[in-house]
Amino acid sequence: MNKKVTISMVMLMGFLAVTSCGKKEAAPADESTEINETTSDEGVKPEAGVENVLVIEGNDQMQFNKSELKAVAGKPIKLTLKHVGTIPKEAMGHNLVILQQGTDEGAFAAKAIEAKATDYIPASEKASIVAHTKLLGGGEEDTIEFTIDKKGTYNFLCTFPGHVAMMKGVLIVE
Repeated sequence: MNKKVTISMVMLMGFLAVTSCGKKEAAPADESTEINETTSDEGVKPEAGVENVLVIEGNDQMQFNKSELKAVAGKPIKLTLKHVGTIPKEAMGHNLVILQQGTDEGAFAAKAIEAKATDYIPASEKASIVAHTKLLGGGEEDTIEFTIDKKGTYNFLCTFPGHVAMMKGVLIVE
């Protein structure tokens, strides 16, 4: 999505221009520059008390648009997963599961494949999960809120069958 940001020359020049005589005079207010800025977090504003607002997208090509997310330890995290594709969840479902540090990602994914009844979230592995979204189809999104107190790197993945090979990344908690 493109967002047009108009930056006036007044702001760009620090509100004042210095002339060759050393006098300060205001820059013309009618001069402006338009910049096209692309962002996937458009319209997402941090809420009071939520410092870590994260948005990640999954598409019909089995890809997340980010492989690294960052958050501050001990602060609430609000994470939104958006499935920006059009294929229904039965054929191209996406979720995002954040694993505890030290969890064997491959072993977890193997158990998840067998958990179709629970949207590929294995009940036997509950202790290995920090947080997870629900399984989404094209055009859907889900927002989860959680807090991680311990600094470190936490793997995340999509547990829909076959997706883990391409849909994974890390959440770095600093």
